[in-house]
Amino acid sequence: MAWPWLSCLLLPALVVSVTANVAPQFLSNMTLPVTLPEDLPVGAEAFWMAAEDRDGDPLTYGISGSYAYFFKVTPATGEVKLASPLDYETLFWFEVNISVSDGHNNPVLKGFQVIVEDRNDNAPVFQNTDFSTNISETLPVGSLVFSVLATDKDTGPAGVVQYFIKEVIPSTEDSEYLFRILSNGSIILNGSLSYNNKSAFYQLKLVACDSGGMYHNKSIIQCSSPVFLSIAVIDQPDLDPQFVREFYSASVAEDAPQGTSVLKVEAVDRDKGINDRVTYTISNSTRPGWFDIGPDGVIRVSGSLDREQLLEEDEEVQVQITATEVNLNIYGQEAKVSIWVTLRVTDVNDHKPEFFNCSLPACTFTPKEAQVNFTGSVDEHSATRIPIDDLTMVVYDPDKGSNGTFLLFLGGPDATAFSVSPEKAAGSADVQVLVRDPSLVDYEKQTVMLVQVVATDSVSRNSSVALVTIHLRDINDHRPTFPESHYNLSIFEHSPVGSVVTNSIHAFDPDTGEGGRITYSLLSGNGADIFEVDPDSGTVTVKNSKLLDREKQAVYYLTLQATDGGNLSSSTTLEIHLLDINDNQPVVTGSYNIFVQEEKGNVSITIQAHDEDQPGTNNSRLYFSLLPSPYSHNFSVDPDTGLLRNLGPLDREAIDPTLEGRIVLTVRVADCGVPVLSTEVNVTITVEDINDNLPIFNQSNYIFPVKERDSGVLVGVVLAWDADQTEANNRISFSLSGSGANNFILRGSMLGSGRAEGRLRLPSDVSLDYETLASYNLTVSAENPDPLGAEATAGIFVPVEDVNDEPPTLSSASLRGIRVAENGSQHGQVAEVVARDVDTNAQLEVQLVNVICTKGGVDVGSLCRGWFSVLANGSVLINQSEAIDYETCDLVTLVVRAYDLATDPRFQAYSDNGSLPITIEDINDNAPYFLPQSETFVIVPEVVIPSQQVASVQARDNDSGSNGAIVFSILQADFITKDGAVLPFQDFFRVSTSAEADVFIGHIELKTSLDATRQGTYQVTVQAQDRPSVGPALEANITLNLFTVDQSYRVRLQFSTSKEEVGANTDKIKAALAQATRTTVYIVDIKDIESTARDRGRSYLDAYFVFSNGSALTIDELSVMIREDRDAEAQLVQLGLVVLGSQANQNSDLPKVLSSVIIGLGVALLLVIVIMTMALLCTRKSYRRKLRAIKAAKEARKTAAGVMPSTSAIPGTNMYTAERANPVLNLPTKDLGFESQSSSSDLDHLSLNSLDDNSVDLGKTKQEIKKEPPQSPMEPDAEPLSVVLSGRTAGTGGQQQALSFTNAGLDTTDL
Repeated sequence: MAWPWLSCLLLPALVVSVTANVAPQFLSNMTLPVTLPEDLPVGAEAFWMAAEDRDGDPLTYGISGSYAYFFKVTPATGEVKLASPLDYETLFWFEVNISVSDGHNNPVLKGFQVIVEDRNDNAPVFQNTDFSTNISETLPVGSLVFSVLATDKDTGPAGVVQYFIKEVIPSTEDSEYLFRILSNGSIILNGSLSYNNKSAFYQLKLVACDSGGMYHNKSIIQCSSPVFLSIAVIDQPDLDPQFVREFYSASVAEDAPQGTSVLKVEAVDRDKGINDRVTYTISNSTRPGWFDIGPDGVIRVSGSLDREQLLEEDEEVQVQITATEVNLNIYGQEAKVSIWVTLRVTDVNDHKPEFFNCSLPACTFTPKEAQVNFTGSVDEHSATRIPIDDLTMVVYDPDKGSNGTFLLFLGGPDATAFSVSPEKAAGSADVQVLVRDPSLVDYEKQTVMLVQVVATDSVSRNSSVALVTIHLRDINDHRPTFPESHYNLSIFEHSPVGSVVTNSIHAFDPDTGEGGRITYSLLSGNGADIFEVDPDSGTVTVKNSKLLDREKQAVYYLTLQATDGGNLSSSTTLEIHLLDINDNQPVVTGSYNIFVQEEKGNVSITIQAHDEDQPGTNNSRLYFSLLPSPYSHNFSVDPDTGLLRNLGPLDREAIDPTLEGRIVLTVRVADCGVPVLSTEVNVTITVEDINDNLPIFNQSNYIFPVKERDSGVLVGVVLAWDADQTEANNRISFSLSGSGANNFILRGSMLGSGRAEGRLRLPSDVSLDYETLASYNLTVSAENPDPLGAEATAGIFVPVEDVNDEPPTLSSASLRGIRVAENGSQHGQVAEVVARDVDTNAQLEVQLVNVICTKGGVDVGSLCRGWFSVLANGSVLINQSEAIDYETCDLVTLVVRAYDLATDPRFQAYSDNGSLPITIEDINDNAPYFLPQSETFVIVPEVVIPSQQVASVQARDNDSGSNGAIVFSILQADFITKDGAVLPFQDFFRVSTSAEADVFIGHIELKTSLDATRQGTYQVTVQAQDRPSVGPALEANITLNLFTVDQSYRVRLQFSTSKEEVGANTDKIKAALAQATRTTVYIVDIKDIESTARDRGRSYLDAYFVFSNGSALTIDELSVMIREDRDAEAQLVQLGLVVLGSQANQNSDLPKVLSSVIIGLGVALLLVIVIMTMALLCTRKSYRRKLRAIKAAKEARKTAAGVMPSTSAIPGTNMYTAERANPVLNLPTKDLGFESQSSSSDLDHLSLNSLDDNSVDLGKTKQEIKKEPPQSPMEPDAEPLSVVLSGRTAGTGGQQQALSFTNAGLDTTDL
């Protein structure tokens, strides 16, 4: 019965608390406008509304206003998401009203500005409506063609428009760059236009693009849809007209009447877009007046045509037609073009054949030359087809082809005695009248005869007649005659000119007068040029004595003719025999060229000769003899037969070489006549050479010195000759053999017959090397081409003359490294560089090229350049002994080379560079030194164990080897308490040494456990000492401060999971704690909580949180830092963290609980007395209390559903774990209230924690009220206020709030 009285006491306090509720306020950051990109997706987070309520009431957020439709609000959390797309171009700024309500006060309204940020969401749009234009084809390059305009609603670079020509149609090589577009949209002509030659129409594909901007978190460029600009090119009259054909020709009959159409020409305006009218004129003609042309371009006959006037012009008329455009061109001039037209005039049979007194081809056929009367003459009794003399007649018909063909025949009284030739002709022909019947042509019957020559056209049958008068001439009718027809005569050959052959032969002619006078003559033929006859007497004499040669012709047959005055003649034959005389020399037949091999061959040849004189007489009998000559004594000839023989073997080499083996013998052949006549003939005997002689060198041995290194030089010349006289046998070829012969080239050449030289030289790419081989012994061979022939040899000695051509070298043994101690330990010469040269006259010196200073393999510059010097003889000396410092440079490399002063300028005088390494030996001249450390060493005594490292030092010694080896030791260890007291702590620490590269590390380790309750700092003095092999050791000291963290900083974390699970998640827990605190986490222990001592967890983890400076976190500081890092906080909750507390508080909970129970019992007894007293007073006011209870119920029902957050809160704070404000009681216990519902099966709800009656239930979907264990068998009445509150629905969706608070000490049942 005590609970109703307690409710009476607490109800007034509750009422006072409700009446003092304060309205929430928006946080200060909600006064700033929010900027949203216009491309923010619908449903994306726009912003959060944040407000605070000092009463800790659950808050409800909302948005209102004319632009509230843009957003959707989560009322419980204040998260605002975009509900409708934004558009900067439509609305770039607007204002909404945001509100927050705690359910007790009127909603708090506030104007909130929203700024829309532009994005590149618009492409440029062309503003033009008509995309077409016309331009003249003569528009100058660079002129404006068209202007376009595109706009972009975006701002900044996204609104800056650029223009592009994507394509030009037609797409040709000329049109690709014909247009260009400027940044302002102006399209400029970039090349020349041509309506006719290029294109009359263009289409440009235009695109406008912005300069790029952000859209959906990407930088993009927006381009418009392409538009097509149509450009029509206007044609201008800038071209001359053009005939549609390149050549015109036609034919017209010569009798065509005037006005006859011959040909039509046509010209068109090349400016196709204008097509101006064209007029035609005849500007020139080879026959003016014959033709004209009309405006329609038709050429007509305008005059009389006559083909026969065009015979010299190939019957053609050339007419020049000019076509002219009606209008002037753009230059103000006539646009015209001309062409020559060929008109052929065809023939018409309009002429008949006519006679002309002329001879072809001299006839001109002028009308005045035409005749019809002709005269001629002919001898009587002329033979058939003898033409009439003195008759020049030509028939001519100017017509062409068959029209000009005509027939000829004779008429008249004497036509039968004659004939005409030709009988048919075309065009023109010479006409002859011929004797047809000689018997009718008789002077004694008639002296004049008449004939008519008729010419008839073969087509028209038109004819012409010419009269020919023929006068007959009288002739001699009787011939002279000889008494005999044949006469035999004789005379000696070569008789003198004028010698009479005969003078007794005469002819007789019965005619008298001129016809009876006889004249003698020899007819042309055999002997007519040798003999002659007196024309009057008929005496035959010798005309040419030389030609009178019996050997050529022994008998002549002459025709002696006798002719009278009328040219009648008769003849007789004269047979003249020539008598022989010795007038011919013997004649040798053939030529005599005899080839015989020397030594073996014999000469045997018969000279063939004959004499043309009469055979069988002394004039033709022959005698042979051999005329004296240089080699005639070697031969003989038979005098009768002419057989030529040699008397002994022949030797080619015995013959004068200039004769090339030829022996010329002269054989005389004589006859026996009077006088004796003879002939000489040369017999050429060529003695053929055989290879019977060997070549011979002019020396048996040659010495040819040559300098080394000279390539391509002439070494020497060898000479040889061969006695054989033919090139085939005396041609000499040389060959070279011997060791090293492949280094030489021996080229032979002939100097003359049998003489040759061999030029010994070095190839252009080969030179000798004295150092390799000082001389060469070679053998040169001379041989003939005869494969079976022998050869001659000679020796060649080639001494190689040394040239200083080899570069010197450095002895590798002298470049072996040496060691020199630092700091003046050594002086004088320390090494000697040895140079060598294989040349015989070398003058060597050693030069220092460079000095390389390195320390630990790193180039340190020129620090060591003056330490050493190198003399010309190669001695290496120490210059600055005291300056040599190992710590500065541990390796000196002297780069040296050898130089030969006597080297030939053509060759390298320097050796390759050599390196002499000088290692600087260290002496112990540097003390160890500690490396600086920024690390702070912290000791958690409860955590560290013996042999665990608690600190470290690093030291280095610039010496090397044992001089640089460091050993660490602990000189002293003290503990400095917080009040400054110094306590010695020897043998608590030890140090071990290790090395990494040239750094030595001292590891300070704990030898024994430390007292976890001590508060202060350990001071440890560490010594670093080197270990020289010689001399005293050097040392350095350092003092370290090791800060301690005592047990007062030990923090306990309770987890809802078992220790095994906590142990498995240790790394994740440490990482989350380290992330939140930025400390080093030292875990001391992990254990399960005993069931009797459980609060809200199943296990705990004890740890220290230590900063690098030695300070540590307390439980309060740790709690604040975890709350500030929400990510780490959420991760720790996920890992099961439920309670934070110190170990001291945790351990002292049980005594405090017991004390509280005793005190509570006493207080309860006192309260019972007070309550009993107050019960009477409260009864009197019960009615008023019930009214207040009803009012409280109404207020509970008015509370907005869903104002309670759905996630757990951190007790003692006014913030949700991850959401927004939710004020709760600020209790000092640090209970996070994160108990996992998985452990709710434990029925043990007892706890010593003061928050036991303010539990936080995270896992349920409806409010549950914790009940105290039953106090009696009777069930207590339901508490009215709880019933009312439990009836509320959570949120508009019908979900119930997941968090409830139950305080059993506050009960309204008695109301």
